[in-house]
Amino acid sequence: MKHVAIDDVDTEVNPLHVHDVRKPVSRALGTTDFAMNYFELAPGDSFSGGLHTHHDQEEVFYVESGTATFDVGKERREVEVGERELVRFEPGEFQTGYNESDERVTGWALGAPGSQHDWDDIRSYVYCPDCDEEREHDLALASGAFELTCTECGNTQG
Repeated sequence: MKHVAIDDVDTEVNPLHVHDVRKPVSRALGTTDFAMNYFELAPGDSFSGGLHTHHDQEEVFYVESGTATFDVGKERREVEVGERELVRFEPGEFQTGYNESDERVTGWALGAPGSQHDWDDIRSYVYCPDCDEEREHDLALASGAFELTCTECGNTQG
């Protein structure tokens, strides 16, 4: 058994600096088959920094307080998730969540299977300057920063 208090879990900031409080609870608990992260999002912050998908993991977000907004799919259908509500994304479903309100959002991101993502199974959907439109990009973490490679033309950004 492992027991932790949220206040004792170290904060780890996303390499894109899109939020100021992310606590990897699953790491503190030592889980191997389940991911759990606690977030506090100031106005304008996001959970991840952009529209993306995980082909290796389904994800559930629980909003403890405030209202988070999620863009779902490549068409970016907007869904609001309020206090004490949850939203689930299946593997391969594009999504991004953020706080567009004036109040702080606290919430949890839960994922399975696995306590961490396989970087080879993550795709982002962002603008490619060479294609001059939004395209799927492979994602890699290199030297503490994200590197995006367009799956259509091979252009690398980062």
